[in-house]
Amino acid sequence: MVNALYPCTITHVRTAPSRYAFRHRTYLWLIDPDEPPPLPRALRPLAGFDARDHFGGTAPTIRAGLDRFLAAHGIDIADGSVRMLTQARVLGHVFNPLTVYWCRRADGTPLCTVAEVHNTYGERHCYLLRPDGSGQADTGKEFYVSPFFGTDGDYRMRLPEPGPRLTLTIHLERAGTRPFTATVRGVRRPAAPAQLLRLTVRHPWSTAVVSAAIRLHGIRLLLRGLRVQPRPHHRTQEGMQ
Repeated sequence: MVNALYPCTITHVRTAPSRYAFRHRTYLWLIDPDEPPPLPRALRPLAGFDARDHFGGTAPTIRAGLDRFLAAHGIDIADGSVRMLTQARVLGHVFNPLTVYWCRRADGTPLCTVAEVHNTYGERHCYLLRPDGSGQADTGKEFYVSPFFGTDGDYRMRLPEPGPRLTLTIHLERAGTRPFTATVRGVRRPAAPAQLLRLTVRHPWSTAVVSAAIRLHGIRLLLRGLRVQPRPHHRTQEGMQ
């Protein structure tokens, strides 16, 4: 079965302009967007996967939104498969700082990886990646996420498809330095109702907590004297309408 849960720890480490780090515990879903996990009706409010929360938000399904984005960039996934790592909509709320899609051809060979990033201003941006055999890819930073970093620099992302363990790393690189690193570490668990209930009790209303935590840490950094960088106008990408 593709569908799985990953209890995980997310870590952010800033080294410039001053050092600041935090860790947050939550859980993520790995699903096939064509066949999301079947849950009892009573548990469905705890795990919703809605097309409006991804890409342009106007496609009939998540997979259709992904297909449209890829087609706009000259990629036809055809009968290939997709694995999606994401936060589910919980009790009507969702906030996904990062959703990752691993796309494979019909014969199972890797095609591409898409890293979909959301910021707290309601904007979305997708990075189309061609990772190497270890899951690593480099790309220019094109999207305003933290108010304390502009859009200059490059990302070095290591996003191997999860197995028994989940291990993601994203470095921001600027002028030979790494002022920011984010990691996600987790262990695979079955996407079973009992497991979902345990994680919900441990991390109630998980997506709202993530959103609140980001804002709280932003306030702390502001109080430390970090200067807010101007937010540029975000141009809608091709295939994200």
